[in-house]
Amino acid sequence: MFAPEFKKVKIFIRPGITDMRKSINGLSALVQEEMQLDPYDKLLFMFCNKQRHLMKVLYWDRTGFCLWYKRLEKNKFPWLKKGDAKLQITEAQLRLLLNGINFFEAHEELKFSRVG
Repeated sequence: MFAPEFKKVKIFIRPGITDMRKSINGLSALVQEEMQLDPYDKLLFMFCNKQRHLMKVLYWDRTGFCLWYKRLEKNKFPWLKKGDAKLQITEAQLRLLLNGINFFEAHEELKFSRVG
């Protein structure tokens, strides 16, 4: 499998700084120990460095781990500096994040039941 079906996987980011020298084993350990999740589940995990221009994405595809690496040549990824050990995001938010769009500071969706 080249890429997971995003509609069928849950996507988690790890807020804060991640040492980008970590590879599959180190990132899998972070998933288990800090995020309290199973790296072998149908989950996708995202990590970012201190300067916010490097991102790694880790997932299990039934036969082995896959690790994506993205480096922005200009600008920075929007990323939460602090927070819980994990934050679940949607497929749409993943696409925004990969394009450098900050959905973390987007306006909250307003819901009303009636006019007036």
